[in-house]
Amino acid sequence: MQTGDSEQSFTAANILSRLRAVAVSGGLHIVLLACLVGAFAGVAVTILSNLSFLLHRHLFSLSVDVRLSGLLELSDPLDALVPVAGGLLMGISIWLLRRFRNRSLVDPIEANALFGGRLSIADTLIVAGQTVLSNGFGASVGLEAAYTQTGAGFASSLARTFNLRRNDVRTLVGCGAAAAIAAAFGAPLTGAFYGFELIIGIYSIANVAPVIAAAVSGSLMATQLGAEQFPIEIGFVAPLTPEQYLPFILLGVVAGLSSVAIMQLVTLVERTFVWIKVRQAFRPVLGGLAVGGLALMTPHVLSSGHGAMHLFLTNNFALGTVALVFALKLLASAISLGSGFRGGLFFASLFLGVLLGNMFATVFGMVVPDLPLQPTTAAVVGMTSLAVGIVGGPLTMTFLALEATRDLAITSVVLAAAIASSMVVKSIFGYSFSTWRFHLRGETIRGANDIGWMRNLTVRSMMRTDIRTVPVSMSLDEFRKQFRLGAAQRVIAVDRNGDYAGMIFVPDAHTASASEDDPTIGTLLRNKNTVLIPLMNAKAAAAIFDREKAEELPVVEGLKSRKVVGLLTEAHLIRRYSEELEKAHRDLSGND
Repeated sequence: MQTGDSEQSFTAANILSRLRAVAVSGGLHIVLLACLVGAFAGVAVTILSNLSFLLHRHLFSLSVDVRLSGLLELSDPLDALVPVAGGLLMGISIWLLRRFRNRSLVDPIEANALFGGRLSIADTLIVAGQTVLSNGFGASVGLEAAYTQTGAGFASSLARTFNLRRNDVRTLVGCGAAAAIAAAFGAPLTGAFYGFELIIGIYSIANVAPVIAAAVSGSLMATQLGAEQFPIEIGFVAPLTPEQYLPFILLGVVAGLSSVAIMQLVTLVERTFVWIKVRQAFRPVLGGLAVGGLALMTPHVLSSGHGAMHLFLTNNFALGTVALVFALKLLASAISLGSGFRGGLFFASLFLGVLLGNMFATVFGMVVPDLPLQPTTAAVVGMTSLAVGIVGGPLTMTFLALEATRDLAITSVVLAAAIASSMVVKSIFGYSFSTWRFHLRGETIRGANDIGWMRNLTVRSMMRTDIRTVPVSMSLDEFRKQFRLGAAQRVIAVDRNGDYAGMIFVPDAHTASASEDDPTIGTLLRNKNTVLIPLMNAKAAAAIFDREKAEELPVVEGLKSRKVVGLLTEAHLIRRYSEELEKAHRDLSGND
């Protein structure tokens, strides 16, 4: 009886072991975790959007069915002081962070690019809290940063709990962000491609199933919870004619140029605050004062702009009105972000794009009256093209248009205009809004593609430490006795303080004649000023090898101290770089 039980237990254990092995090898465990991440993101989006809406209702005395930016005027002029109060609270949070934390908060793009998808819960809570605070008090920013940070932060923690490999962690972080966008807009395909293009950085067979599963799960969960989703409601869209394609592609070019101007404007606002020497903690107060003043002219500038966008998509306004709202919303968004409010430009760029497309259709109709453009169609094309220029992700925005209009004909022209916008931005600027802000901090990130492994591959990890040095005062004859031809190729020379002096080529020492004025090896020194430092990454070291046409270079302690700590050969550098690159390619393709 005991034997039978033992065999049965052994068989059950084997079955469970085999099932687990199949799940892991086939990636089923990642898909299941992605569904869990998606469900959590749907819950998080519901909570965050409700918090923001509650703040709007109580701070601006809104009725239940009215959105803040949809107001035609403030119910009370004193409501213009609400962004000032929000700026004060934001300034306090900035001061506290600088005092007790003093490091940049990591977002999903940076985490996936540099840290293998590692996001801290603390960073997630801070970003989400500051974003809800900024949006809830009327700053002209969107909640998308809070949504994606929360979904990605939970995904990162879950992945590390299960001790997943680096690329699986990155994929799950993309799932969290994708599910959050899908839940917010009720658009699973948009969310999925947001994860592919902006968070993971690549679309591959290995990540398609988990990302789509997470996006669908997030959208369904938000729908079941009755979340304040923001589907983009498009009115009647007239059929397109072939001759309209070129004008809409021109609109994409205009949107690309406008995107660059908008990103530069945000930077200009930041530099202006620095130039007038306003402390960082006080900048949001001044920013809130400016946004409140603009809101007295039109409340359409407040918050992310969902209500205002609905108005301009479903109603016809005069060109002057559209142009004024465009200018004021653009200024409000730049001031909000430049002064230190936390949030994103995702939805703000969609709203600005609607206004830009509307203006383009009106002006084009004046210039070319024989080829009128329907304002609604132009608004959709402008919306996606400007968002592509600022946020990135041509396919993301194309699927947003498809899921909003259910019209394949307009989707094709949207894609063409989006590609035109993306090409303009890349050719004359080279960054999206998020990567541009990394550039201003001194980072070189241009997307979410994993370059963290390259940064971890430092000179310290590759150098040899069993090096032999000789004093630069050694005589040429003594050097020849110690280093016969063929015994070594190069020897490092140091001065009397032990600092690097140069490299001696052994063949040079055996063919050179001793100088009567200087019989030492000092006359044979090469690469006197060319060194590597331990923290230098493989890419930077390779560039130095290539520039100097060297095969070996010394490694010194730092830029100030020239104490020799190691030696690195170009051949070893190339071999290690190739190994890590091949490993990264295997991870992307899903092959172990």
